[in-house]
Amino acid sequence: MMDPATKLWLVILLVGATNYFARLSFIALLARRSLPPLATRALRYVAVAMLAALVVPTVLATPAGPALWPNTKLVAALVAGAVAWFTRSTGGTVVAGMATLWIAQALS
Repeated sequence: MMDPATKLWLVILLVGATNYFARLSFIALLARRSLPPLATRALRYVAVAMLAALVVPTVLATPAGPALWPNTKLVAALVAGAVAWFTRSTGGTVVAGMATLWIAQALS
């Protein structure tokens, strides 16, 4: 039997190496090639899609299941979205969203 701590470190190293080589393979294989225009256009939206995939479940999930109202995270996200839309300020968006979240949590 392997020690649990050793097993954990081995798993961490193997997952890290797999991740590294998977990313390296794309860089090595595509470094000297150009992507088709359709792929280039599609890749522009990957970051936005990944951010949405991370944020939306967090905002909509509550301990009792999905809830739309009164959800303090949803209120803060809507305020942050409005600030981002009108000001285009990253710092202002973060400050407004966090302030709204803290106030909404204090009031609820």
